[in-house]
Amino acid sequence: MDFLAPFIEVYTTDHLRFLLEGFWVTLKVAAISIVLSFIFGGIVGTLRYAKIPVVSQLLAVIVETIRNLPLLLIIFFTYFALPEIGIEMEITAAAIAALTVFESAMISEIIRSGLNSIEKGQIEAGRASGLNYIQTLRYIIMPQALRRMVPPLVSQFISLLKDTSLAVVIALPDVLHNGQIIYAQKGSYVVPVLVIVSFMYFIVNYALSMIARRLELKQI
Repeated sequence: MDFLAPFIEVYTTDHLRFLLEGFWVTLKVAAISIVLSFIFGGIVGTLRYAKIPVVSQLLAVIVETIRNLPLLLIIFFTYFALPEIGIEMEITAAAIAALTVFESAMISEIIRSGLNSIEKGQIEAGRASGLNYIQTLRYIIMPQALRRMVPPLVSQFISLLKDTSLAVVIALPDVLHNGQIIYAQKGSYVVPVLVIVSFMYFIVNYALSMIARRLELKQI
């Protein structure tokens, strides 16, 4: 009973509601970042695939630089450094911006790799049938590539959801931040709070993992 006492004290209606409010922030930040990073990552990945002179090389440098930086550093830079040059964002916007920048670089590589996985003969066939390069990319290459990209994209989105927890360093009121507030009230709250927080992350990420697995099996 002594072991269960902290769980009983923590799992009250008020505490659970507070954690769910934080989890809603987590999901909202993740969802917005996923949409934005998919858009920007798609644009960057496609431009790199097209091998446009200068533009492709410049984007490659930017992408490789971002991919080799810690996400935590990008979060700090977005929230603490940008205000020094006149760009100020509130906590949620800063978290979304940092996650979008980092994940866009990751997703652009998935997009580029997916496009490169399509046989070059497909482009030649499209051009031979009278389509221009953009039409060939849109109607022939992209639809095939997207099917191959789905599993790694879902896996990256899972990573993004987990990475939102890093924004706790700038006091983003997410589920981990709210959990810290609860267990700061009493040391014995740490285990039960982290258990329920872990469960919340697990449920969503496991569901996404199953989706990725099923999509991957369809490609085999």
